[in-house]
Amino acid sequence: MRAADVQSEITKVLVTEEQIRAKLDDIAARVVADYEGRDLLLVGVLKGAVMVMADFARSLPREITMDWMAVSSYGTGTKSSGVVQIRKDLDSDLTGKHVLIVEDIIDSGLTLSWLLENFASRGAASVEVFALLRKPDAAKVEVDCRYIGFDISNEFVVGYGLDYAEKYRNLRDVAVLAPHVYA
Repeated sequence: MRAADVQSEITKVLVTEEQIRAKLDDIAARVVADYEGRDLLLVGVLKGAVMVMADFARSLPREITMDWMAVSSYGTGTKSSGVVQIRKDLDSDLTGKHVLIVEDIIDSGLTLSWLLENFASRGAASVEVFALLRKPDAAKVEVDCRYIGFDISNEFVVGYGLDYAEKYRNLRDVAVLAPHVYA
């Protein structure tokens, strides 16, 4: 699906597929240098981070392991409730592992803050964050992120894994969803 197919449902493209690919390559190079000589476990946060995780993992020219966790603080709305529910836990034991959480977007920061505490309590050697997108104006808690792709405005965005009611994840760009769609 291209932005042209849903033109009446989005107001503008914020980040193009080409910009995303270039940023993933840039961050992958930094991660390779930062984790040289250490085993790295990428943890993707389902479902939104699927595209980021797949493309980012392919950008890493080194051996990694991957795991997935599904958590939710949204339900079917457009704003985080702040109450985190685990829908699928990790299969990996984090004890002594160097963990890089791969996120699609940091909105309020509440879910990610909870994840950082949860992973630290499981005995990880280190826990860092890579978020493709961050909305600084939406932050309710300060979250330390080692790798940030793009800071964006506090608008409701879809595409590249991000959804509204499970739609739009397959857009190749990140775009602002028109308010009439979710109003």
